[in-house]
Amino acid sequence: MVLSSPVNTQAATLPPAAGTGKKNNAGDQRALPGDLAMWFFILAELTVFGIFFIAYAITRTRQIDIFNSSQLQLDRSSGFINTLLLITSSYFAVRAVAAIQKGNGKTCAKWLLAAIACGACFVVLKLLEFVAKYDAGISMSTNTFYMFYLFLAFFHFMHVILGMIILAAVALNAWQGAYAVDHNGVETGTAYWHMVDLVWIILFPLIYVLH
Repeated sequence: MVLSSPVNTQAATLPPAAGTGKKNNAGDQRALPGDLAMWFFILAELTVFGIFFIAYAITRTRQIDIFNSSQLQLDRSSGFINTLLLITSSYFAVRAVAAIQKGNGKTCAKWLLAAIACGACFVVLKLLEFVAKYDAGISMSTNTFYMFYLFLAFFHFMHVILGMIILAAVALNAWQGAYAVDHNGVETGTAYWHMVDLVWIILFPLIYVLH
């Protein structure tokens, strides 16, 4: 008579090997969208804006009367419309990413063009605002508030222009099918545009609204 060896009933309940578990976790991890270099650039840009925002807030506490009286001369309606324009443009950018992830390059390009159109409207309104201040004889040397306002507004304005150029290049590539396999370029361009939007969402209430 041959006796069979006992079966190890715990074998079926053993946890998966360490290598298997790591592989599953790695598959569940999600990297930042877009190129990592762009995120370093975005972080640097946000740091610069943050320093100027802090300097503005500190200076305001020391010259409250000048800041309050000068702030009342700004066109809040124009600023509010520009806020809506940039928020809408960010929504269009999100739709563009969703389209390219589904392999719809031409649809992606159309959403990006819509975002650019919103950016163009923003640029026009800001130019009108700058011209109005120039005609009123207001410059960076008028007082401390206008020094901050004109510098921050123009600095952000240039970022909007750069963002529109980036989105235009991405839209052209998307239309030509350049992102059929790898849509990293779309995510990179839209990440920069979202940064531009975020800065304005902070800048608008800080400069135009808060007292």
